[in-house]
Amino acid sequence: MPVDSDAELRELLALDTIAVVGCSSTPGKAAHDVPRFMQERGYEVVPVNPYADEVLDEEAYDSLADVEANVDIVDVFRPSEEVAGIVDEALERDDVEAVWTQQGIRDPAAGERVEAAGRRYVEDRCLKVEYRRLS
Repeated sequence: MPVDSDAELRELLALDTIAVVGCSSTPGKAAHDVPRFMQERGYEVVPVNPYADEVLDEEAYDSLADVEANVDIVDVFRPSEEVAGIVDEALERDDVEAVWTQQGIRDPAAGERVEAAGRRYVEDRCLKVEYRRLS
């Protein structure tokens, strides 16, 4: 069952580092503005975008596997069909505590795999909206 209690969401929002898969270099797109919002609130944002060298003044990585820094949350801004592959990459890492898919992005089967691995899964929710609502 995906995380949906405010207490669990607050626990996740207390973590520090968010790898944003599908982070956009285009201002005005949610995949740019949401990570920027989180960055402005003190989160370390690690952009994952194979088509950019830098996003939000941070080095952009081609894939989650290429990120050397510790990652607490993997935030997904990719189509639902890509979630399973992103979850595979997240579960290969020992540091990821949660996979979070943005509004409109769903893959319940991938979420079950995240939870079976002892990690948390947030589905179809915006980080920025939840941060504002719970802060």
